[in-house]
This record gives sequence, C-alpha cells and structure tokens, in this order.
Amino acid sequence: MRIADIPLGDGAPLVLIAGRNVIESEADALACAERLQEMSARHGLPLVFKASCDKANRSSQRSFRGPGFDEGLRVLARVKEVTGLPVLTDVHEPHQAKQAAEVVDCLQLPAFLVRQTDLVAACAHTGLPVNVKKAQFMAPADTRHVVDKLAHFGCSEAFVTERGASFGYHNLVVDMRGLVQMREFAPVCLDATHAVQYPSADEHSTGGDRRFVAPLARAAAAVGIDALFLETHDDPDRAPCDGPSQLTAEAVDALLGQVVAIDRAVRG
Repeated sequence: MRIADIPLGDGAPLVLIAGRNVIESEADALACAERLQEMSARHGLPLVFKASCDKANRSSQRSFRGPGFDEGLRVLARVKEVTGLPVLTDVHEPHQAKQAAEVVDCLQLPAFLVRQTDLVAACAHTGLPVNVKKAQFMAPADTRHVVDKLAHFGCSEAFVTERGASFGYHNLVVDMRGLVQMREFAPVCLDATHAVQYPSADEHSTGGDRRFVAPLARAAAAVGIDALFLETHDDPDRAPCDGPSQLTAEAVDALLGQVVAIDRAVRG
C-alpha cells in the first residue's frame, strides 16, 4: 500500500508518522512540519505529517479540541502546500470522511470508533488509505475484522496501529506479540506516544509518562514494524492536551537515530 507516493509495508522502508496531537495554529503546524521534515530526511525516513483538526473524544468538556474541523483542514492544506508532505488526520463522523479526503492523503479511524460500521464505510468510500487505530478494548487479532470491513466497502489499503490495551483502570500496556499477529494481515505501526497514556488519570484530562516512549519504540523496532507514530510538542508540559505523553523535537531526533539503527539491524 501507499500513502501518497510513500510505500508502506511488504518490505518497504520504515515510515515515520509524526506531528501535533491537535492543531494549535497555522504557524505552529508549519513550524512543526518543517522541523520534522528536516529531521526525517536526515535519518532517511519517509514522513507523513499527522495532526488532528478536532479532537472529539476528549476526557472532559474543558479539554482543548482544536480549531474546528473546517479550519483544521485549511491548515493541513497549507502544510501540504508549503512542505509537499503527505498529511493524515482522524475523522469522527461519517460525513467528515469525504470532506477530509479532499485535503489529506490518509484517513485515521480513531481507536474508540473502529467498530462503527457507517464511519468505516465512509472512510473506505473515499478511496484513500486508512489507518486503523486498534481500540484499547480489542485483542490484536480482532482488528482483522476492521480491515476486512474496510475491504468489504472497497478499501484495500489499510494498516493497523497499536496504541496499547486497557490494563485495569487508567493504564495501558503494549503486548509486543500483537505486532506480530497483526502484521500477518496488514502493515503495522506503533503509536509510541499514545501507548504511554494513562487514560482519564488526570482530573480533567489524560495523563501519561513520556519516559516509556523510547523503550517501547525501540522494542517495537526490534520486533518489526512498518511505521512509527509519534507526537511532538515544543513544550510538552504546557501542551493544550496529551502533553505528558509527547516528546520534544530534540527527544524525537535522538529516538529516531536509535530506532533506525535497530530497524536496519533487524532487516539485515
């Protein structure tokens, strides 16, 4: 499969999917994309820029959602125009899929919504590749049903992203065996930043522990993945949402060097 002109899976080079958790402003999104573009080129990684337009699944009504869907798409179109990068964003309602497909190169099914048939069908009907975020409550092998559902509605280009499984209350774990299981029927990505979240653990938001991002990313590269998903922020502790699980650009740069070295060793 391909995201724009970037091959993903079936032995293709490791792909980096990275950007902001949610769009904060046009200037911020452009600065983030340009910095990631320079960084990924230096490490020899194809880059897909990711940012959400409207985070509809917030922990609280007080949580930051972003600029709104229409404005967010405008910003992503501008990022694409300036950098030439392919872009990815998530959709939460069926009617958003067609609108987003006019701008982005890949649609993302949010983890909480991967079983919503109307949303799956709407994404498939756009003809774009789809990133299936594995639900926290799903066994890895069960994501095959989402991939099959997408295929039923005409989408043959889908990949699956591991982002941790619910482990009691307010905690996630990543079972590395799942990467192997899911890779039997689709290309696989690890979302190393969402995987370290503590869902709804803070009073009005999701907590997390960024110390574990690098160990999980390195472990996944050793197991074998087709893409690595990371979210970055200039000042994670002041990020409007999901700050505890995000990395600074400097931390991303260091991690990419490690992951690339491991990936090359594994691929031989």
